[in-house]
Amino acid sequence: MIDDLFAPPPGSDDCTERLTPGTVLLHGMALPLAAQLLADITAIAAAAPFRHMITPGGYRMGVATTSCGELGWMSDQHGYRYSRIDPGSGQPWPAMPASWRTLAGDAAARAGFAGFVADACLINRYEPGCKLSLHQDKDERDFAAPIVSVSLGLPAVFQLGGLRRSARCATLQLRHGDILVWGGPDRLRYHGVLPLAGGEHPLLGACRINLTFRRAG
Repeated sequence: MIDDLFAPPPGSDDCTERLTPGTVLLHGMALPLAAQLLADITAIAAAAPFRHMITPGGYRMGVATTSCGELGWMSDQHGYRYSRIDPGSGQPWPAMPASWRTLAGDAAARAGFAGFVADACLINRYEPGCKLSLHQDKDERDFAAPIVSVSLGLPAVFQLGGLRRSARCATLQLRHGDILVWGGPDRLRYHGVLPLAGGEHPLLGACRINLTFRRAG
């Protein structure tokens, strides 16, 4: 059940919805760029294919990932971390499109975090039934920069918890084109994605893709 606190404001034409002091939902902000984003993702995945990484505990991740930018996120038996080299190809991760960096910076500024320049973008691909367990984004060197998350394809139910894993989670639905930004006092909040419901999106089919921009280095 979606908490009323995080329901889109009825009758509002403003896409900016402040959920908490450090978390802002920008309804549909990425819609004008959706077709270009998807074309860019296809090109990035051709150079650095999606893969199901292995967690330090030896489990295969249900969400398929790839990255672009100066740094890419990775996981293996040695832990979670960022690397300049794609372990699958032995080559640097594909460059981040300039339009992506601009979109992330504009979204961060609208949320109150001016001057954000992403150096890493983790690209997650969800299929029906896939989920992302509660976790903190804490592999980055500097927590002063926010996280900027762009949703494409099927809607997802996002969990927003507290600074401890045991804290109660609120939930909200992220739709195609939505951008969620969290930082400041919320930067280390636990968050996750409930199992993706089935369906067909006109552009992506039975799939959701999430672009997560970070300042990692």
